[in-house]
Amino acid sequence: MVSGLRAPGFQPDTGRESGEAAVKDEPETEPAAQNSDETFYCEAEASVAGEKEKPGGESSETDLEIEDTEKLFTTGQRELYLEACKLVGVVPVSYFIRNMEESYMNLNHHGLGPSGTKAIAIALVSNTSIVTLELADNCIMEEGTLSLVQMLQENYYLQDLNISNNDLGLKGASTISEFLQRNTSSLLNLQLSGNNFKDEAAELFCQAFSANYRIKTLDLSHNEFSDKGGEHLGQMLALNIGLQSLDLSWNHFHTRGAVALCNGLRANVTLQKLDLSMNGFGNEGATALGEVLRLNNSLVYIDISSNDISNEGVIKISKGLEFNESLKVLKNVLVSEQFVKILDGVCAIHPQLDVTYKAVQGFSAKKELLLWTNPMKLIQSYADQHQITVIDFFKSLNPNGRMMMSVGDFRKAMIQQDKVPMNPYQVRELIKKLAEKTGMVNFSCWCLGGALRIMKPGGIKNCGLCYGSIKTAKFSPDDFNVSLA
Repeated sequence: MVSGLRAPGFQPDTGRESGEAAVKDEPETEPAAQNSDETFYCEAEASVAGEKEKPGGESSETDLEIEDTEKLFTTGQRELYLEACKLVGVVPVSYFIRNMEESYMNLNHHGLGPSGTKAIAIALVSNTSIVTLELADNCIMEEGTLSLVQMLQENYYLQDLNISNNDLGLKGASTISEFLQRNTSSLLNLQLSGNNFKDEAAELFCQAFSANYRIKTLDLSHNEFSDKGGEHLGQMLALNIGLQSLDLSWNHFHTRGAVALCNGLRANVTLQKLDLSMNGFGNEGATALGEVLRLNNSLVYIDISSNDISNEGVIKISKGLEFNESLKVLKNVLVSEQFVKILDGVCAIHPQLDVTYKAVQGFSAKKELLLWTNPMKLIQSYADQHQITVIDFFKSLNPNGRMMMSVGDFRKAMIQQDKVPMNPYQVRELIKKLAEKTGMVNFSCWCLGGALRIMKPGGIKNCGLCYGSIKTAKFSPDDFNVSLA
């Protein structure tokens, strides 16, 4: 069992083999290099094997005498980790030991340091349970990064790795880049936020992700990339064929970097989600993005909030939206009245688009009030005027007359209908009230049993859908669901 923990990619330093052999020949002797940080997997294996070896030549695989082989395997991993901690001179993390069989391991802010990370990596070489590993803010530095990279070459179960806020710098970026270019791990999602990466690191990541096609989600936010870094990352986007989600928020991209990134997006066909918030695109960057939106058919979500984009830039973006068939969410903070007018026209053509904004520059108080008018009240007013129920209104939106619709179909129907005109913000608020976690809009229960089952008989409550008062006294006690009260 223990012999299966050998990691070919993790060989001890030159000159350690003789020491390892001595341990295996004399299992009762304390390992000679127990205090050396250079001792690695093979020595950890030898030490565990030495302690387990019984008189009479019994195999180390059977000495625990546990019938449950899965438990035996896990126990071996715990012992391996404890031995690794001895070898590198760190205190074991009890949380790690207790949760080695779970799929999610959160070791953020544990102060592991390079040596503690090394011990964790030794134990993870043969771990088949952990899928997500959180190691943010542990000061793992270059040495810890190297240990993790070596582990990932042997572990084919780990898919999500967060090593944000570890001050990896250029050396850490180099180690990660070399590893990613091999395309040998099962890693899908990588978070590298807040690691003091500068433009030189961006060049390394360009090399890595021009070749890597396995990573699907990459977080490079809160770093120090400037325009030069934007040029490298733009080249990366043009060549990469794997990334689906990229976070570049909170960097230092300005006009030149923004244009370079947008040029890369022109050629990219896989990226679906892009966060560019908290940079300095300005109007020229917004113009470049607007041109990209005319051509790109893969982006679904873009966040460009807090980029010093004025009315001029916002209008350029909205012009690009007129030709875009794929984008569903565009996040911004400040827009103009002209943008809102253009957006209404765009949404009529592309009802799937959801543009998020918090303020409209130049709007009067009266216009602002109209913009944010409660959509439920508008629908109720229409229903009252035409002497129909709110349910009848919603049923008219669904061609098959059913009481449930997908969120996408509902948004499209609300934008296209002309009975109760609404802006995109109002439609979004309506969806928040009616949508379920399943991605469906269900309006069948709001005016009927759903509103009643959470009330005690005889109570009066305003319906969340039509704002009409409902008195439950006229319903039988069977309509009351105690578990929801």
